[in-house]
Amino acid sequence: MPIRIDDDLPVKKTLEDENIFVMGTGRAHSQDIRPLDILILNLMPLKEDTELQLMRSLSNTPLQVNITLLRTMSYESKNVTKGHLDRFYEDFDSVKNRKWDGFIITGAPVEKMDFENVDYWDELREIMDWSETNVTSTMHICWGAQAGLYYRYGVQKFDLPQKLSGIYEHHTFHKRTPLVRGFDDVFYVPHSRYTGVSKEDIVNNEHLEIVAESDVAGPYLIIGDGGKNIFVTGHPEYDVLTLDQEYHRDLAKGLNPQIPVNYYPDNDPEKKPVKKWRCHANTLYANWLNYYVYQLTPYKWE
Repeated sequence: MPIRIDDDLPVKKTLEDENIFVMGTGRAHSQDIRPLDILILNLMPLKEDTELQLMRSLSNTPLQVNITLLRTMSYESKNVTKGHLDRFYEDFDSVKNRKWDGFIITGAPVEKMDFENVDYWDELREIMDWSETNVTSTMHICWGAQAGLYYRYGVQKFDLPQKLSGIYEHHTFHKRTPLVRGFDDVFYVPHSRYTGVSKEDIVNNEHLEIVAESDVAGPYLIIGDGGKNIFVTGHPEYDVLTLDQEYHRDLAKGLNPQIPVNYYPDNDPEKKPVKKWRCHANTLYANWLNYYVYQLTPYKWE
């Protein structure tokens, strides 16, 4: 999949160096096809890392995808320059009068807070309400999944006894469900969170369906209203070193974190971890784009 991004976006060169097909604005305009317009609300503190991770994952189908980055205006990130935000990010007022084929709401490091106490909660609620009529399908990731499940379907989150951090084994249900088409019987996903959601609450909601889960990490892939909303409770887009960076960050803060599960060879943080979730991540995003966005979105929005 060629992804169409701004020619000046810093991660463009990194993607090209990794042999990922990135299409500049000029070339995209010369192609007489209908690209998919994907909006990404990036709530993660390290914006550029998340941009790179998501764009890697969105680049593996034969569809042209236009990426637009969205930020909140009620809270400004302290870990990225204002110049980067002003240059490469839109605010809600500038995108709300358009229709979008797909929408991604990322995770955020606020999961220990009540939703209503998050600085941008009211803004996020407005955006989620808007997406119901202006977006074909919305994918919610990690805290974004918990926020969406809570606001859209009333599913509460709960505190875990300790941080869930590591690479966990998962399995699918309903293998004919397009979202998990092509998945192995057993696959691996990174998780990094302090809270979870109740399987019972999801199963008891007629609008929700669990299609993949972990015996340890709990429900992982949840489909809402037939694919209008997709919830991903882990971080399939993570780089191989993301959990390593989080682990050493927490060590430096004196938090005494546990070593991420099933991550370092021989459970030794001095050894480089091996990525074993890339194929699953690429398949997940490709299935979402194909079956829940491309196949359902109108060629021309009315």
